[in-house]
Amino acid sequence: MARNPTDAPRELLLLKLLPNLVSILALCSGLTAIRYAIAGNYTLSVLLIGVAAALDGLDGRLARMLKSESAIGAELDSLCDFVNFGVTPALVLYLWGLRPETSLGWIAVLVYVVCCMLRLARFNVGSKVAAGEAAEKTTFIGVPSPAGALLVLSPLYLVFALDRTLQISPVLVAAWMVGIGALMISRVRTPSLKRITVSSDHARYVLVAAVVVVAAVLTYPWVTLLALCLAYLAGVLWLALRGWRRAPTG
Repeated sequence: MARNPTDAPRELLLLKLLPNLVSILALCSGLTAIRYAIAGNYTLSVLLIGVAAALDGLDGRLARMLKSESAIGAELDSLCDFVNFGVTPALVLYLWGLRPETSLGWIAVLVYVVCCMLRLARFNVGSKVAAGEAAEKTTFIGVPSPAGALLVLSPLYLVFALDRTLQISPVLVAAWMVGIGALMISRVRTPSLKRITVSSDHARYVLVAAVVVVAAVLTYPWVTLLALCLAYLAGVLWLALRGWRRAPTG
C-alpha cells in the first residue's frame, strides 16, 4: 500500500544504508579504473577492478547481516556489476590491446558487454524463480560477471608477467574477449565458491591458504592472477567433463 503524503516519514537506521554505500563505492572504483586506463596506468586499473570485486562480495553479506535487503539494493548491485565487470574491463582491455584493430576491437567490446548484460539479466530472473534459484545453488550456470572480468583481462596479465616482452595480436585479444563473453551466457556449469564447504578441522588450513593467495597477489600480482584464471578454467573443464560422464548415453 502506498504511503499517504500526510503520514510521517518512516525512520531508517543509518547503518542499514551501509550495503548500498558499499555498492556505490564499488561503482566509483570501477569507473576510476577506466580513468587510469585512459592515462595508461593499467596496473592501477586492474587493482581498482579487484577492489570493486571485493566490495561486490561484501555488500550482499552486509545486507543479510544487517537485515536490510531490499529490491532497490538488489537492482543497485546488479547495475554496479554491469559497469564494474562488463563495461570497465572491456574498455580497459580495448585501451590496452585492441586500439590498433579499432573496428574489430570495438566489436569485441560490444559483444562482451552485451553478454555480461544478458548474464546478469538471467541471474536476476533466476533468483526470483524457484527453479532458477535451485539450478545455481551449488554451481553457477555460465561464468558469473566478476569471474568474467577476471578472465577477460588474462592477456594483460600474461604480457605484464613476462615484463612486456611478449606481444599478443589484437585479433587474438578480440577473439579471447568474445570467447569469455560466450562462456558468460552459456549453459556451462562453473564453480561457485559460495557453496563450498570444508571440515571444521581443515578450516585453519583454508585460512592459511587464503593468506598465501593474498600475499602472492600483492607480491607477484600478474603471475598470481594468471594462475588463478588457469585454475578457474580448469575447474570449469572439470565440471564439464563430470557432467558429460554423468549424461545418459541412451
